[in-house]
Amino acid sequence: MLLQGKVGLVTGGGDGIGRATALTFANDGAKVAVADIRLDAAEETVAIIRDVGGEAIAIEADVSEESAVKSMVEATVAHFGRLDCACNNAAGGGGFRAIPEVEEEHWDHCHNITLKGVWLCLKYEIPAMLETGAGAIVNIASLSGVRGEALQSPYSAAKGGVIALTRTAAAENAQQGIRVNAVNPGGILTNALANYFEKVPGAKEHTAGVHAMRRLGKPEEIADAVAYLCSDRASFITGHSLNVDGGVMVNPHTL
Repeated sequence: MLLQGKVGLVTGGGDGIGRATALTFANDGAKVAVADIRLDAAEETVAIIRDVGGEAIAIEADVSEESAVKSMVEATVAHFGRLDCACNNAAGGGGFRAIPEVEEEHWDHCHNITLKGVWLCLKYEIPAMLETGAGAIVNIASLSGVRGEALQSPYSAAKGGVIALTRTAAAENAQQGIRVNAVNPGGILTNALANYFEKVPGAKEHTAGVHAMRRLGKPEEIADAVAYLCSDRASFITGHSLNVDGGVMVNPHTL
């Protein structure tokens, strides 16, 4: 019960890491606002939480739109009375293309959700947390933002920006009692990744092989790290970018 009595907000909470994080928040005692651009997906997550006795609400939100993010945070505070922790997870991909082949629309789409969206969330989450005097935010970044990734320049650049933005927000708010950290997942077996593996023979084995643990991660393993960083157990941690990657960064075959 790391988050007993707290109110949490999760973007992209309709599936994958976002859903796992919302469920973990609830299992650890938090009341949860589940936001997603797909309201039906957010409602499915809320239904799971309520089925096990938790308290949650679903919010439809496009994090690339400022008015939507403002309304999302306001709705959370209006319903629960406060905001204590948030996981900014919503992101958009830019496809798999070499830099000269990336279209401007693909670049903009990825950055509007993945980087601008995190900035907008911080812009409105931080003042809400200042109202209660403290808070913790975890942004979902990526190993792609740490080391770059061939054929993923929009996504890598956006996630690198998320890491820099995390450190900036941490520096600005450390004395106000708000901690801001990032988590960099390795290969996590979400539905989207599973669909990709079905289409590309051998991709699952190759992806697992780049991890020192020789396996893919589970969304719940990312969620556990997020919940810890949002909890009072992590009270002296801010501005940190945590790799939860099954050893990708120490695997000699990937260095």
